[in-house]
Amino acid sequence: MSRLQISALFGGVGLLLVFALAPAVFPSPALRVAVGDVIPLLVLATTFVVSARNAFDSRGHTRLFWSLVAAGMAMWSFNQAFRTFFQVVLRQPMPTPSPGDMVLFLHGIPIMAAMAIRPHQADESDGMLPSALNVLILLVWWIVVYAFFVFPDEYLATDVAGYRLRRDLLYRVEEVILIAMSASAFFSSSGSWRGIYRNIFFASILYAFSLEAMNVFEVRGIYRIGGIYDLPFLAALLGFLWASISGRHCLRDTEMTPAITRASRPIAPILAKLALFSLPVMGYWALFLGQDQPYLRHVRFNVTMGGVAVLAFVVLLKQHLLDRKLLQLLNHSRKSFDNLQRLQGRVIQQAKLASLGELVALAAGELEYPLSAILSSSERMAASSNLSREQLSNAQKIGQQARRTRELVSDLLSFAQQTPGDKTPLELKPLLQRAVQMEGFKLDNKKITLTVESQDPLPRVLGNPNQLLQAFLQIVENAVDALQEIGGGRLQVSLWREGPEMVVQFADSGPGLRDPERVFDPFYTTKPVGKGTGLGLSATYGVIQDHKGQITCYNRPEGGAAFEIRLPVLKVTALLAEGARA
Repeated sequence: MSRLQISALFGGVGLLLVFALAPAVFPSPALRVAVGDVIPLLVLATTFVVSARNAFDSRGHTRLFWSLVAAGMAMWSFNQAFRTFFQVVLRQPMPTPSPGDMVLFLHGIPIMAAMAIRPHQADESDGMLPSALNVLILLVWWIVVYAFFVFPDEYLATDVAGYRLRRDLLYRVEEVILIAMSASAFFSSSGSWRGIYRNIFFASILYAFSLEAMNVFEVRGIYRIGGIYDLPFLAALLGFLWASISGRHCLRDTEMTPAITRASRPIAPILAKLALFSLPVMGYWALFLGQDQPYLRHVRFNVTMGGVAVLAFVVLLKQHLLDRKLLQLLNHSRKSFDNLQRLQGRVIQQAKLASLGELVALAAGELEYPLSAILSSSERMAASSNLSREQLSNAQKIGQQARRTRELVSDLLSFAQQTPGDKTPLELKPLLQRAVQMEGFKLDNKKITLTVESQDPLPRVLGNPNQLLQAFLQIVENAVDALQEIGGGRLQVSLWREGPEMVVQFADSGPGLRDPERVFDPFYTTKPVGKGTGLGLSATYGVIQDHKGQITCYNRPEGGAAFEIRLPVLKVTALLAEGARA
């Protein structure tokens, strides 16, 4: 127990002693009434201030909890101040009916709502708005209930006896519900929250007992304001104050370590549904089963219909917010699923490249020496003058095929020995223009057009210019081969920025891809035998992965194929680090 709690405990005990001894020391009725009204007002005001401070210094559902407690204490303080003004300042009895009766009746609703939201079980990721709307539904329902049962007898057709009976009955129901909800919260929690709920639970019980005791003493005619009969009432107020003080002492614990002991359905939404379903029943009873005057029955019916309209609006607003959150969750799930599929494909592709790289390196190494021997022997035979024309032609064919096989082995070794190169800040547009120009010089078909479009200015990326140029050349070459199959067409290379990435798109008007999912598989090719090895795009895939980028391909709806490369934009910190190394 902290020093603040010890001081508050001794202060509360001392205040109870002063309150109990004041009538004996100062027998004046006016002074006794002043003590009986002012001291509870000070306790309530202090409880409001402490609860408001707790709300200000907390966040999330903890803030909502203490805000509701502070709102309840503010209403209670207002009613007590109204009572003090009449009985102490004006020295008049409280008017009947009193304008503060409804405020006194409603002061328990925010505290009840604070128990219903159960911040120790709340999910902060859901936000506070759904809980706040549930609280609003409960508040509107209690206002409608008060206006339905009490207001007509209070102001429209004044019936003091009926008004007091219904008011006291509703107030007792409210206190019983508050006790039940605080007990439920107490038994379903642990840790710091359990202590807070325990204090509110016992304070609520003591307050309900004090009200019943004062009513009994008032009926017997022995009740006096500020007398010993008000001690349980003051003790109950001090109990609420103690709950606020202890809550402030463990404010950080209640936020950082919520005490969830068992899973249970949230109470606030259930109460909100019951409140919404009960209003039509009340309206039916008022219109068809009520024994009041027709005017009062219509008033009660209109009150319930007004409550239904307000609650329906709040429910629709809540449903709209839930639908919007559901759409966000669906979009997030879809993106997560797409990312998972992309990651799985990347892992599978890298596993293929790694295993095939080892096999290819071993095979290429074994073929290099025999090929060198075959090529040198064929060249010596072709240079000999003792061979016939047929033999010379065969020697030249052997040399030609040996050189072609050596080129294939060189490609295999290049594929197997992909290693990360040195990366420097560079611009992609010059590389793309160079790749298109290099491929354009080899074009014999004038019906094929190659263009490069980009936005200016564009940020740089961190990459190896030679590797990226070879990757771009490979994609451009494949697109040109596809366009030559149909006699011509267009390849458009586009470059733009999209968030933290640079996007390069190669879009052609060719026949499209036969199997886009296998394009990056090693040795997969649709070219004629002798023209492609099926390793170019696999090597391109490895280069883009090494640059922490992504490469995808698909068939465009309007026809043709498209390759998209995404590379991360060079950040300023990376640029400074590169400059420091230089």
